[in-house]
Amino acid sequence: MTKICDHTSVGILVWKNDNLLLIERAKFPFGFAVPAGHVDGDSSYEESAKRELQEEVGLGTKELKLVAEGRKENPCRRQDGTWHHWEIYQATAIGDINRSKDETKRADWYSKDQIKELGNRTEKYNNKEISEEEWTKSPGLEPVMYEWFKELKIL
Repeated sequence: MTKICDHTSVGILVWKNDNLLLIERAKFPFGFAVPAGHVDGDSSYEESAKRELQEEVGLGTKELKLVAEGRKENPCRRQDGTWHHWEIYQATAIGDINRSKDETKRADWYSKDQIKELGNRTEKYNNKEISEEEWTKSPGLEPVMYEWFKELKIL
């Protein structure tokens, strides 16, 4: 059954020292991103943030703080998935990373320098200097995350 996009998304920033938790997405849209996903049937964005953090990387949530929100034009796999209203949270997480092998290729802590390198690759992709095939094999930041990271001064 084809899922219809609900145009709602959450993203969760988890910092450990000066490193940010990123996943490499196993499914479209490809790229590195913070744990994220649709709100779907959850009662709130906060509930979705907790669920996504648990689903994608196996972490519990001790504390959530809304740090940004807004509409972004970004594609997803779902029907009519061309834009989303995002809420981005900063979380204090508990537990050890246990990534979803279905949703992620990897999950790890990335320094600001490593994030900047991924962002540079995304710029090249956005400027059509990297083919779709190259991007799929070795992506940078998921384009919507690149936008959020610029907005949040991570980049």
